[in-house]
Amino acid sequence: MAPKNHPTPIEGVALLEPQVHGDDRGRFIETYRREWLPQGREMIQGNRSEKSAGSLVGLHYHLHQADYWYVLRGTARVVLADLRVGSPSEMKTFVVDLDGDNERGLFIPPGVAHGFAALSDMLLWYLVDGYYNPADELGVAYNDPALNIDWGIEGPVVSPRDQTNPTVAEIPEGVRPTWGLRT
Repeated sequence: MAPKNHPTPIEGVALLEPQVHGDDRGRFIETYRREWLPQGREMIQGNRSEKSAGSLVGLHYHLHQADYWYVLRGTARVVLADLRVGSPSEMKTFVVDLDGDNERGLFIPPGVAHGFAALSDMLLWYLVDGYYNPADELGVAYNDPALNIDWGIEGPVVSPRDQTNPTVAEIPEGVRPTWGLRT
């Protein structure tokens, strides 16, 4: 059965709520189906990310890779920012809390910066449609004033890589994604 698709302010982002089946034994959820995302591509790798409360990851973006995120345990404040030049939603942000108890999956197309703050200890399972490519691992400052993001935590624990990401204004020409390019 197709999940409920919640609207988002960013073009191409899909927030899906799969159907939950349960009884006294527990529950079953089909978390992802390729057919739910006609704009998506085949997901070829699955990853697991565990973070402690207070951790912040991002903002990261890819020119060629899409992600599908699903929080299995805990709560993540997920932040998206549309960096695609010429997009109908260019520079719009979207903040949503994904929680292991409220079943929702999030599709993130290439060119949309993404990150999360662990509001509690958490476990994120995610799929990608491309293998790791260091040349396509790009970032933008999580605290860029132009994005004005409320991460929901004070004094976040941030990796050295994410502490040095440029602001949107500092991203070199040709490195900022362009709307409509699909590679």
